[in-house]
Amino acid sequence: MEAYQYPDGSITYPGHPLGPGGEEPVDTIDLSEYTAEIVTWTTSTAAPPGVREPNPLAIVEFDVDGEPVRALGGLTTDDVEIGDEVRPVYVEELREPGAGIREPESQEWDGYRFEPL
Repeated sequence: MEAYQYPDGSITYPGHPLGPGGEEPVDTIDLSEYTAEIVTWTTSTAAPPGVREPNPLAIVEFDVDGEPVRALGGLTTDDVEIGDEVRPVYVEELREPGAGIREPESQEWDGYRFEPL
């Protein structure tokens, strides 16, 4: 979960080649080392091929030394509420590699989900 930090102190996730002020990033931050708070969440019941159904998703907000950083991602459970604290957990396969229209070797299938603490 690599975020980019820019000269003005802002942080984006995912990282972008230019930050909000139009400058290139000066540092990276591993958000998987932080906890976050659920801002809002929902459950998708119409997921793309190979993605679990139902698929609970959340917008979470990290506090990185006073700088807010929001991220969208899957949840490990739908037993959550707004305001719950979560941590990113690594998942080797976020979706079934053979279910998409692209060759499985052409994509990365790993990533992070958010788990309530």
